[in-house]
Amino acid sequence: MQDQVYRVPKVELHSHLEGTIKPSLAQAIAKRNAVSLDKNLFLANGSYAWSDFPSFLTAYDNVSSCLRSGKDYADITYEYLKDCAKDNVVYAETFISPDHAAECGISYDDMISGITNGINDAERDFGIIGRIIVTCVRHLGPKQGFNVVQTMVQNPHPYVVGFGMGGDENAYTLEEFAEVYKIAEKAGYSCTVHAGEICGPESVWDAINYLPVSRIGHGVNCINDEKLMNKLVEQNIHLEICPGSNLSLSIFSDWDTHPLPSIMEKGISISLNSDDPPFFNTTVGQEYYDSAKHFNLDIEKLKQISLMAMEASFADSEIKSRLLEEIQKFKS
Repeated sequence: MQDQVYRVPKVELHSHLEGTIKPSLAQAIAKRNAVSLDKNLFLANGSYAWSDFPSFLTAYDNVSSCLRSGKDYADITYEYLKDCAKDNVVYAETFISPDHAAECGISYDDMISGITNGINDAERDFGIIGRIIVTCVRHLGPKQGFNVVQTMVQNPHPYVVGFGMGGDENAYTLEEFAEVYKIAEKAGYSCTVHAGEICGPESVWDAINYLPVSRIGHGVNCINDEKLMNKLVEQNIHLEICPGSNLSLSIFSDWDTHPLPSIMEKGISISLNSDDPPFFNTTVGQEYYDSAKHFNLDIEKLKQISLMAMEASFADSEIKSRLLEEIQKFKS
């Protein structure tokens, strides 16, 4: 079964680039940049140390602090896409945070240039296509969100295909970010937002009522509102689901209580994603395999998930149609 799952062409729509840095790479980059990482960041076995959502966010920020240049961004992008390619991922979108880069003294242009180099090198070496979603940080507020989105639209790049927002779901309201998102929409960018992960269905309602989004990051708590689930189907809103992340962060206690089967049964478009792979001890391939194992998904169903993901991607029409055809041709 594992070999069959590996061969399915996969699509990732939800990863945070700074959150893809493996502990060994973080330490290597920190050494190169003469940055001292917090000793409490690592467990005895070398993995990242954190215990709950707030401590995870702190650990994430600590890891990001090793970055100092565009080359660092090139390296982490290349390593992430190399790992994806090992799992037969054909297309991956990753969230990038200009706010994290700025904290490390890296300009937007240097960050984009570095990530672009990583994407190009990975496509050359592994055939995988990578694209970028620029995100603002919710708990930094709408004013900083304006700064991020304006920087994005004033410095267009063909690999930047969308706009989104992560951070603390309890901070501010999504209505307060409506004008921020309008700037992205007006400039022709597709949009997504984290909602319904830590907070309940009202968070997802706010997202679809106030923001021009075609996708929701996580959105799993829609399961508690039948009307909302119907609305997601009606409006063809795609959910970027990350089961391994949900379990690691105790959004759900175990695989048996995870709502993915009910969400799929409802007919909601979904993808399977790694979110912050080394923090949650996962990969895109592991998400496919675990979902197949625990939710009894056959290879054809996994292929359908890849098709839904590619259809919901922010890729240009040429890439989208080509990869949809490639996935469709796959036979188990």
